[in-house]
Amino acid sequence: MQIREIEEKDNQTIERIIKSSLESFNLNIPGTAYFDPQLGSLAQYYKEQANSKYWVAVNEQNEVVGGLGIAPFGQEPGICELQKLYITPEAQGKGLSKELIKVALDFAKEHYAHCYLETSSKLQAANRLYIKTGFQQLERPLDGSDHNATDAWFIKDLSFLS
Repeated sequence: MQIREIEEKDNQTIERIIKSSLESFNLNIPGTAYFDPQLGSLAQYYKEQANSKYWVAVNEQNEVVGGLGIAPFGQEPGICELQKLYITPEAQGKGLSKELIKVALDFAKEHYAHCYLETSSKLQAANRLYIKTGFQQLERPLDGSDHNATDAWFIKDLSFLS
């Protein structure tokens, strides 16, 4: 697998991956990433924001099989958000999410003090991975959250990353 920054040609594929993943957990509801207005143009969206990037994972056949982004969180200085980590079912279970998180956090620590994320308790494997990679679960979302259908929130102090 190769990890690279998203390109415009990847927009439709990653949108399809995100939507089908959310649908598989019945999370294709308002208040989730499913209805984010920028979902069909992630390459442009992440390029327009300062200190933001979205990466895609590409398999041996040069097909996009997943992705993950980092962007500023609301108006909070020093806090970024880990966003839109989705992997196709065929590519799951191979450590790809962990690799994407490592790439994203390496980038994030250059620009931010903390990394926040919002998710669903239904995504048990993802939540275990977040804890395994050093995120601490919060009791409530940070102020400024756009995703009111989430029910699990995590934060990671980036100052300890080497």
